[in-house]
Amino acid sequence: MTALTLRVAAKEPLTPLVTRFRFEHPEGARLPLFSGGAHVVVEMTDGNQLRRNAYSLISDPNDGSGYEIAVRREDAGRGGSRFMHGRVAAGDLIRVGAPVNLFSLDLRARKHLMIAGGIGVTPFLAQIRQLDRLGQPYELRYAARSRAEAAGLRLLPRSPRVHVHISDEGGRMDLGGLLAGQPLGTHVYTCGPEGLIAAVEETAARLRWPRAALHSEAFLAPPPGRPFTVRLARSGITIEVGPHESLLEAIEAAGVDAPWLCRGGACGQCETAVLSCRGEIEHHDHWLDAGDRASRTKIMPCVSRFAGEELILDR
Repeated sequence: MTALTLRVAAKEPLTPLVTRFRFEHPEGARLPLFSGGAHVVVEMTDGNQLRRNAYSLISDPNDGSGYEIAVRREDAGRGGSRFMHGRVAAGDLIRVGAPVNLFSLDLRARKHLMIAGGIGVTPFLAQIRQLDRLGQPYELRYAARSRAEAAGLRLLPRSPRVHVHISDEGGRMDLGGLLAGQPLGTHVYTCGPEGLIAAVEETAARLRWPRAALHSEAFLAPPPGRPFTVRLARSGITIEVGPHESLLEAIEAAGVDAPWLCRGGACGQCETAVLSCRGEIEHHDHWLDAGDRASRTKIMPCVSRFAGEELILDR
């Protein structure tokens, strides 16, 4: 995908674990505009490893002067967030992909109800700016374990439409009451931990919400794991996937073309056919259904791994 070389214009800690980054064109040129919910992929050269991590844009969609993201450091992750926190500084040049939106607003809705958990507040920061500009009604519910961890408190506007729920202060959300009290034509958008997304979907199903009115985005990163070997049939090569490397990254490092869009197991762009599988595919995506997983004929190389004797892919 096309990427721009941008300058890190600012780096600001929001909490001990979350840092905001602002990117601008080194020559002051305007950047492509985007819509609320869009993300960019940031490229990081970490030794011999090229990492590409997706982050939601939190800046104003109509402001082409720069892009802003908020990154939570994951010490148990593969190293991308630690790279951003520890090795990226103001003034650095870094490659950033063009905005892509897989979590856009449905502007036909009569009202937009946004439910965010933790760092999952990030896509809503741009969306509420878009809705304010359009004059459309919305309500944002933001849940976090503690105020110290709630990076969104530094980023959200003070508004009667924004409600904060801090678990440590007894402010847990009542999903049943919240969803039952919405006007007809409301659309619900959920972003955060998988448990929150599942709870919203289960509550909505119990209340007989139409499936088309439910939207969600899970923040997935390729998990680390044990190394494994993969045979790429069309390319005629065998590759090794390291413990802190995704299968997609290993395919790219071998010089084999593989399509991608989100790199987080949600868009389906990198879906790859499995020609032979003697072992278990460790699925971590939100794209394949139960039948696809049980058949062991498909894999999402951006987030999934393998354990066993043989895995041959149609690449």
